[in-house]
Amino acid sequence: MSADAEVEAWLRHKGTEAIPHPGGTLYAHLCRVRDRLADLGHGSPVQLAGLTHAAYGTDGFGLALLDWQDRAPLRTLIGDPAEELVYRYGSCDRDRSWPRLAAIGEVTDRFTGRVSTLAGARLTEFVDLSIVNELDVIEQDPGLLAKHGDYFRELFTTWTPVASAPLRPSLRDLLDR
Repeated sequence: MSADAEVEAWLRHKGTEAIPHPGGTLYAHLCRVRDRLADLGHGSPVQLAGLTHAAYGTDGFGLALLDWQDRAPLRTLIGDPAEELVYRYGSCDRDRSWPRLAAIGEVTDRFTGRVSTLAGARLTEFVDLSIVNELDVIEQDPGLLAKHGDYFRELFTTWTPVASAPLRPSLRDLLDR
Protein backbone atom coordinates (compact mmCIF):
# COMPACT_ATOMS: atom_id res chain seq x y z
CA MET A 1 0.00 0.00 0.00
CA SER A 2 1.37 3.45 -0.89
CA ALA A 3 2.05 6.01 1.84
CA ASP A 4 -0.81 8.19 0.56
CA ALA A 5 -3.26 5.26 0.56
CA GLU A 6 -2.21 4.28 4.08
CA VAL A 7 -2.65 7.85 5.33
CA GLU A 8 -5.99 8.20 3.54
CA ALA A 9 -7.19 4.99 5.23
CA TRP A 10 -6.01 6.33 8.61
CA LEU A 11 -7.88 9.61 8.01
CA ARG A 12 -11.07 7.75 7.10
CA HIS A 13 -10.66 5.59 10.22
CA LYS A 14 -10.41 8.83 12.26
CA GLY A 15 -13.80 9.88 10.87
CA THR A 16 -12.70 12.78 8.68
CA GLU A 17 -15.27 11.88 6.00
CA ALA A 18 -18.00 12.78 8.50
CA ILE A 19 -16.51 16.03 9.82
CA PRO A 20 -18.07 19.08 8.11
CA HIS A 21 -15.65 21.56 6.55
CA PRO A 22 -16.00 24.22 3.84
CA GLY A 23 -16.38 22.35 0.57
CA GLY A 24 -17.84 19.21 2.12
CA THR A 25 -15.79 17.27 4.64
CA LEU A 26 -12.47 17.56 6.40
CA TYR A 27 -11.27 14.54 4.42
CA ALA A 28 -12.02 16.23 1.09
CA HIS A 29 -10.28 19.41 2.26
CA LEU A 30 -7.17 17.51 3.37
CA CYS A 31 -6.98 15.71 0.02
CA ARG A 32 -7.36 19.00 -1.90
CA VAL A 33 -4.56 20.59 0.13
CA ARG A 34 -2.27 17.60 -0.53
CA ASP A 35 -3.09 17.66 -4.25
CA ARG A 36 -2.43 21.38 -4.56
CA LEU A 37 0.91 21.06 -2.79
CA ALA A 38 1.80 18.27 -5.23
CA ASP A 39 0.78 20.49 -8.16
CA LEU A 40 3.15 23.15 -6.80
CA GLY A 41 6.00 20.63 -6.98
CA HIS A 42 6.41 19.87 -3.28
CA GLY A 43 7.79 16.44 -2.46
CA SER A 44 6.20 13.62 -0.53
CA PRO A 45 6.93 14.92 3.01
CA VAL A 46 5.16 18.24 2.33
CA GLN A 47 2.31 16.48 0.54
CA LEU A 48 1.85 14.10 3.48
CA ALA A 49 1.93 17.08 5.83
CA GLY A 50 -0.77 18.70 3.70
CA LEU A 51 -2.84 15.54 3.91
CA THR A 52 -2.59 15.44 7.72
CA HIS A 53 -2.16 19.12 8.59
CA ALA A 54 -5.18 19.16 10.92
CA ALA A 55 -4.10 16.12 12.96
CA TYR A 56 -3.41 18.19 16.09
CA GLY A 57 -6.11 20.73 15.32
CA THR A 58 -5.12 24.26 14.37
CA ASP A 59 -5.48 27.75 15.72
CA GLY A 60 -8.40 28.12 13.29
CA PHE A 61 -9.91 24.60 13.55
CA GLY A 62 -10.16 23.25 17.08
CA LEU A 63 -10.94 19.60 16.36
CA ALA A 64 -7.88 17.36 16.79
CA LEU A 65 -7.50 13.82 15.48
CA LEU A 66 -4.59 13.16 17.86
CA ASP A 67 -3.32 14.61 21.13
CA TRP A 68 -0.43 16.96 20.33
CA GLN A 69 1.54 15.45 23.22
CA ASP A 70 1.52 12.01 21.58
CA ARG A 71 3.25 12.67 18.29
CA ALA A 72 4.72 9.18 17.78
CA PRO A 73 1.76 7.63 15.92
CA LEU A 74 1.78 10.35 13.25
CA ARG A 75 5.60 10.25 12.98
CA THR A 76 5.38 6.52 12.35
CA LEU A 77 2.68 7.02 9.73
CA ILE A 78 4.14 9.92 7.72
CA GLY A 79 7.78 10.25 8.79
CA ASP A 80 9.67 12.77 10.87
CA PRO A 81 9.97 15.65 8.35
CA ALA A 82 6.26 15.60 7.50
CA GLU A 83 5.18 15.25 11.13
CA GLU A 84 7.42 18.16 12.15
CA LEU A 85 5.65 20.37 9.58
CA VAL A 86 2.22 19.13 10.74
CA TYR A 87 3.10 19.86 14.36
CA ARG A 88 4.42 23.32 13.53
CA TYR A 89 1.31 24.09 11.48
CA GLY A 90 -1.10 22.82 14.13
CA SER A 91 0.73 24.42 17.02
CA CYS A 92 1.18 27.80 15.36
CA ASP A 93 -0.24 30.71 17.33
CA ARG A 94 -1.45 32.62 14.30
CA ASP A 95 -1.99 35.98 16.01
CA ARG A 96 1.56 35.99 17.35
CA SER A 97 3.28 34.36 14.36
CA TRP A 98 1.62 35.25 11.08
CA PRO A 99 1.99 39.06 10.96
CA ARG A 100 5.82 39.03 11.06
CA LEU A 101 6.44 35.51 9.75
CA ALA A 102 8.04 36.50 6.45
CA ALA A 103 10.20 39.17 8.07
CA ILE A 104 11.60 37.18 11.00
CA GLY A 105 10.56 33.55 10.45
CA GLU A 106 9.39 33.07 14.02
CA VAL A 107 6.57 30.69 14.88
CA THR A 108 5.13 30.73 18.39
CA ASP A 109 3.83 27.37 19.61
CA ARG A 110 0.30 27.85 20.98
CA PHE A 111 0.65 24.71 23.12
CA THR A 112 3.98 25.44 24.82
CA GLY A 113 4.68 29.14 24.17
CA ARG A 114 8.09 28.26 22.69
CA VAL A 115 9.32 30.14 19.65
CA SER A 116 11.09 28.47 16.74
CA THR A 117 12.70 30.19 13.79
CA LEU A 118 12.26 29.00 10.22
CA ALA A 119 14.36 29.96 7.22
CA GLY A 120 14.87 28.86 3.64
CA ALA A 121 12.98 25.79 2.46
CA ARG A 122 11.43 25.14 5.88
CA LEU A 123 9.90 28.63 5.92
CA THR A 124 8.65 28.27 2.34
CA GLU A 125 7.06 24.88 3.07
CA PHE A 126 5.31 26.27 6.15
CA VAL A 127 4.10 29.36 4.28
CA ASP A 128 2.95 27.33 1.28
CA LEU A 129 0.99 24.91 3.49
CA SER A 130 -0.61 27.83 5.33
CA ILE A 131 -1.54 29.66 2.12
CA VAL A 132 -2.81 26.56 0.32
CA ASN A 133 -5.00 25.73 3.31
CA GLU A 134 -6.51 29.22 3.40
CA LEU A 135 -6.94 29.38 -0.38
CA ASP A 136 -8.86 26.11 -0.33
CA VAL A 137 -11.15 27.29 2.45
CA ILE A 138 -11.77 30.60 0.65
CA GLU A 139 -12.44 28.86 -2.67
CA GLN A 140 -14.93 26.52 -1.01
CA ASP A 141 -16.66 29.32 0.90
CA PRO A 142 -16.36 32.59 -1.07
CA GLY A 143 -18.20 34.43 1.70
CA LEU A 144 -15.02 34.14 3.75
CA LEU A 145 -13.19 36.26 1.20
CA ALA A 146 -15.81 38.98 1.54
CA LYS A 147 -15.49 38.80 5.32
CA HIS A 148 -11.70 38.37 5.67
CA GLY A 149 -10.35 39.35 2.26
CA ASP A 150 -8.56 42.50 3.39
CA TYR A 151 -6.77 40.58 6.14
CA PHE A 152 -5.60 37.83 3.78
CA ARG A 153 -4.60 40.28 1.06
CA GLU A 154 -2.42 42.19 3.51
CA LEU A 155 -0.96 39.04 5.07
CA PHE A 156 -0.26 37.26 1.80
CA THR A 157 1.33 40.38 0.33
CA THR A 158 3.93 40.19 3.10
CA TRP A 159 4.33 36.43 2.59
CA THR A 160 4.76 36.53 -1.21
CA PRO A 161 8.59 36.87 -1.07
CA VAL A 162 8.92 33.64 0.96
CA ALA A 163 6.21 31.65 -0.85
CA SER A 164 7.29 29.24 -3.57
CA ALA A 165 7.44 30.65 -7.09
CA PRO A 166 4.70 28.30 -8.37
CA LEU A 167 2.31 29.54 -5.66
CA ARG A 168 2.77 33.24 -6.39
CA PRO A 169 0.28 33.40 -9.29
CA SER A 170 -2.49 32.07 -6.99
CA LEU A 171 -1.57 34.79 -4.52
CA ARG A 172 -1.75 37.45 -7.23
CA ASP A 173 -5.19 36.15 -8.24
CA LEU A 174 -6.41 36.46 -4.65
CA LEU A 175 -4.77 39.83 -4.14
CA ASP A 176 -6.42 41.19 -7.29
CA ARG A 177 -9.97 40.18 -6.23
